[in-house]
Amino acid sequence: MTRSDERHPLIHPGTLRAVSRGSRHQHPAPPSIMTVIRDAGPPLPAPTLEAAVSAVRARGLRLSAARRLVLEALFAASEPVGAEHIASGLDGRLPPSDLASVYRNLETLAALGLVRHVHMGHGPGLYALTQARAREYVSCERCGAYVALAPEVLDGVRAAVREASGYTARFTHFPVVGLCPGCARGEA
Repeated sequence: MTRSDERHPLIHPGTLRAVSRGSRHQHPAPPSIMTVIRDAGPPLPAPTLEAAVSAVRARGLRLSAARRLVLEALFAASEPVGAEHIASGLDGRLPPSDLASVYRNLETLAALGLVRHVHMGHGPGLYALTQARAREYVSCERCGAYVALAPEVLDGVRAAVREASGYTARFTHFPVVGLCPGCARGEA
């Protein structure tokens, strides 16, 4: 196994740190084979499963059966989906798989730029394929409903945030949170 930083820009040599479990005797941890740097690359939209498979292989990574299953699940899903839902087989559309493996593969695919992680309210994080034209979200803090929007719809909000703070806001990872029309009517 090589440790070439030039061949694999997302993979860098790293070390493990020993974690103390209350013992006074700490043993040094063995060096790790690699550390995957999260969110290291720019978004890498893949319009088809075949394009995503090619992108994985072009970056020197293996396309294991588990990784392919995660990609298939994301292409089959019509909206952002949780790791647990992928592992359960998307309501019978795909074979079930190991949850830890699903999380590992989602993290790797996110580091490559093929997948993005989205938080909608108080539930677990959701995952979606990176798109050429990123969707942004508004989410109801009461019922958890959310709506995907084209980025230009939130340009006024983005401009107000930039004017007030100097920050450039993006709503692809965390949505704009408020009350949906149904929950807002219930408050009145």
